[in-house]
Amino acid sequence: MDTEKRTIKVIGGGLAGCEAAWQAAEMGCNVKLYEMKPRKFSPAHSSTNLAELVCSNSLRSNAPTSAVGLLKVEMRQMNSLLIKIADETAVPAGQALAVNRDEFAARVTQQIAAHPRIEVIHKEQTALTADEEIPTILATGPLTSEKMADSLAAFTGRDRLAFYDAIAPIVSAESLNMDIIYSKSRWQDGPGDYLNCPFDKEQYLAFIKALGEADTVPLKEFEEAKYFEGCLPIEVMQARGEDTLRYGPMKPVGLRNPRTGKDPYAAVQLRMENKEGTLLNLVGFQTKLTYPEQKRIFRMIPGMENVEFERLGSIHRNTFVCAPLLLEPSLQLKSNPDIYLAGQLSGVEGYVESTAMGLLAGVNAARSLLGKNIIPPPPTTSLGALIKHLTETDPDCFQPSNVNFGLFPAWEKKVPKKLRGEKRRELSAAAMTEWLNLLA
Repeated sequence: MDTEKRTIKVIGGGLAGCEAAWQAAEMGCNVKLYEMKPRKFSPAHSSTNLAELVCSNSLRSNAPTSAVGLLKVEMRQMNSLLIKIADETAVPAGQALAVNRDEFAARVTQQIAAHPRIEVIHKEQTALTADEEIPTILATGPLTSEKMADSLAAFTGRDRLAFYDAIAPIVSAESLNMDIIYSKSRWQDGPGDYLNCPFDKEQYLAFIKALGEADTVPLKEFEEAKYFEGCLPIEVMQARGEDTLRYGPMKPVGLRNPRTGKDPYAAVQLRMENKEGTLLNLVGFQTKLTYPEQKRIFRMIPGMENVEFERLGSIHRNTFVCAPLLLEPSLQLKSNPDIYLAGQLSGVEGYVESTAMGLLAGVNAARSLLGKNIIPPPPTTSLGALIKHLTETDPDCFQPSNVNFGLFPAWEKKVPKKLRGEKRRELSAAAMTEWLNLLA
């Protein structure tokens, strides 16, 4: 095929779009990457860089015996640009992979802009077009514009869903009261990478009472809240019962206070936002409280009485398709194979999962354009488990999901719980070796 015709169009310069563009370009295709920033910003974005992280700076567990850690292992095997840069810009976060978000985005932007086969075009795209010679990867993310969503619906029908994702606040470290707050990672001896704000029972009950009575940002008339269970606003969790938060983001187990020698009744954890440790985010504290209420109620947290907020929490729309009805295992639309969906729009949840779908979309679009067979990843891998979730789940029960071992094939023989992570790792390694040989 003529080099000029080996072109792929990628719409969206987020995590999935950047990874898709990189993978396709590395395979020898020319890529036109469309990103509307800085001409236009979504309600949740503010940086002019590509690959801007909004909700958190954490890419979750790095342990290869966890599902998301195993997904990172597989992506490293496939030379993922974004996971490589995440490793290079990591900040201390226990067993998690957390990054300096500004440095991360800046490096991704630099690498994408410098690639000789990638042209970055700063222009909003509001409609999809089917083109057999120039396939399109749509990776506009959870804040896909109404115009683009309408255009996508023209290809898919109105079978798309929407839910709302909440953002946790970021605070200044120097404004914390370290006479109350202490360092410790859950279950680990000695100081850890997390700061912990300990509650006694009286403080906890007063806190959740205030949460229950707080003002929240109202949804617009046309909006219907369909929250992702793994990222619920804290006030929604609080409404489910007095102890819900104590079994969720405020779980005190394994966080023994060195000053008292006992576990607190409840605890709020703070995680570093940058290597310097000057900024921290409230772990699991996504919220749709109004700004004044956030300041009032979060200053009830022990050690945060005079805290300075560098960013307050907010809520934003997340749009995704009903993947089992609409997508092939290749991430191509069943109704139009020249269009690929990537990132959260495809029906996954989480930074790493979104990037992984970008990786696969980029590889698959390039292979198709170069006349090669598209080969889906095996279901015993994290990549394959996500594809299986997107394409084989009952459409009536479908909702976005993080990668987890529940998405993997059932065990043929019973495996002790403590050995399951390592066994999944072994099966993935074997399957990835065989699959990568087929792709070669």
